[in-house]
Amino acid sequence: MSLVGKKAPLFKAPAVINGDEIVEDFSLEQYLGKKEVIFFFYPKDFTFVCPTEILAFQEKLAEFEKRNVAIVGASTDTEETHLAWLNTPKDQGGIQGVTYPIVADVSKTIATNYGILGGDWDYNEEGDLTFKGDPIAFRGTFLIDKEGIVRHEYVNFFPLGRNIDDTLRIVDAWQYTVEHGEVCPANWEQGKDAMKATREGVADYLSSH
Repeated sequence: MSLVGKKAPLFKAPAVINGDEIVEDFSLEQYLGKKEVIFFFYPKDFTFVCPTEILAFQEKLAEFEKRNVAIVGASTDTEETHLAWLNTPKDQGGIQGVTYPIVADVSKTIATNYGILGGDWDYNEEGDLTFKGDPIAFRGTFLIDKEGIVRHEYVNFFPLGRNIDDTLRIVDAWQYTVEHGEVCPANWEQGKDAMKATREGVADYLSSH
């Protein structure tokens, strides 16, 4: 079920911050009332599509920070594995140079609460608890506002890398809506016309485009 319009599930979990420091009780609560958050999940450390996305977020980090938006990543790997990957050079498949927090969801409860774990537990005919599917996270992306409400989410299957520029566009659209009280039509980008959420507003927009 979608989390859009609902409180983002909070948690405390180990994470690597600043690319080189493990903290044991990282939480999104630190951003409440201060910053919006892009919280994204990826399947696994030391894989193939994942480093391209993680590094792409790092390349755009200044743009998100300029908009007062924090970036936080997460997977079901351990914090020690995160740290090892963060210390591996890019030319060896690593993500060295990434500075935003990466959460270790070893228990898989965070991914489960966000609805993006790639499978689920069930009982077989013998009554044994088994896992069906992949016990790792899909590529879930969540925009959480300053009040802790999820305002946007999308989820990709494992092979499909996400578009970081479009995530930035979504941030712009949300912030424009909050500031101006207008709504953002299809393919809206920063600098383009928005419209009033009325019949007249829609008619005016459509007639001029």
